[in-house]
Amino acid sequence: MSYDDFPPLKNDLLLRAARGDQIERAPVWVMRQAGRYLPEFRKVREDHEFFEICRTPELATEITLQPIRRYAGLIDAAIIFSDILVIPQAFGMEVLMTPGPTFPNPLETPTDVAKLSGKVDVDKELGYVFEALKMTRQKLEGQVPLIGFCGAPWTLMAYMIEGGSSKTLQKSKTWLFKYPEESKALLKRIADVCVDFLVGQVKAGAQLLQVFDSNAGDLSPHDFETFSVPTLRQISTGVRDRLTELGVPRVPLTIFAKGASPAIAARCGYDTVGLDWTEDPRDVAKTLDMDACLQGNLDPVVLYGGRDAIEREVKRMCAAFRSARGGVTRGWIANLGHGITPGVDPEDLKWFFECVHKYSANA
Repeated sequence: MSYDDFPPLKNDLLLRAARGDQIERAPVWVMRQAGRYLPEFRKVREDHEFFEICRTPELATEITLQPIRRYAGLIDAAIIFSDILVIPQAFGMEVLMTPGPTFPNPLETPTDVAKLSGKVDVDKELGYVFEALKMTRQKLEGQVPLIGFCGAPWTLMAYMIEGGSSKTLQKSKTWLFKYPEESKALLKRIADVCVDFLVGQVKAGAQLLQVFDSNAGDLSPHDFETFSVPTLRQISTGVRDRLTELGVPRVPLTIFAKGASPAIAARCGYDTVGLDWTEDPRDVAKTLDMDACLQGNLDPVVLYGGRDAIEREVKRMCAAFRSARGGVTRGWIANLGHGITPGVDPEDLKWFFECVHKYSANA
């Protein structure tokens, strides 16, 4: 099956927004939309371990489609159910979900890098993601575009060294300062695999790609420029060059560098820059090319505030993005400023979608 051998797309609002086109309203989806807040997801999890679902295309497809079914007509994209940590697994590292991610044998010193697989064959190690993408594209029947993704090299490296989540990232940041050249070499190796993985996702059916640098804000602007930005550029350039060689039409790329300067992230060669809830799009727009699309950025905790609060904050968010774009809806993809959290009432998320439809529409 070739990358374009799928049912025709009926809703291209997301792709038009990523190109910077003026649109009738903002397309909307949310990070982690296929996840623990949905009772249908929790039902599947009763019988299946997290990474088992990731590695089983039928299960990953089913979970990817769950929010599309529930919010039919309200949601403008599906994102494949997977995890950023499948890349460390492809390098040969063991990753457990207990319930958060745990690495039983993290990288302690640069000598441990020798334990990683020298050459990662993404078709062999991550082919299950590609199969899930193909299956999902078919079962979506063109309702909405399908998003593929990966973690950014710095965020992945931090997990590989910390052995899991960390509030301080003391171990991984120590590597940057104590072993800067070895750190850059590891980041580049990870970026090489990210390029292969993202290209494979497009070949399998992904229509937009997002790179998650969730730990970007833990670096100073100088260190973000020094260690993360070069590999983020390596990914955007590498993916575009490879897809051009394959004759694949341009696929929009999104960077979500949480907590980092959007102005710096925007220089990494992506079509869309994701914003967390601490950024005002009107301020960000002043520092960016008007052709750059923005994504975001409601505080996920607003979804716990009740219908009135959700409507009020969505209305305010829509007004800010419209103002940032000269009073019209263009170059904006509505989303949360980070992933949806497990305790959200699915009906409150539905209200969020409905409010975006109402308040982002062009007159």
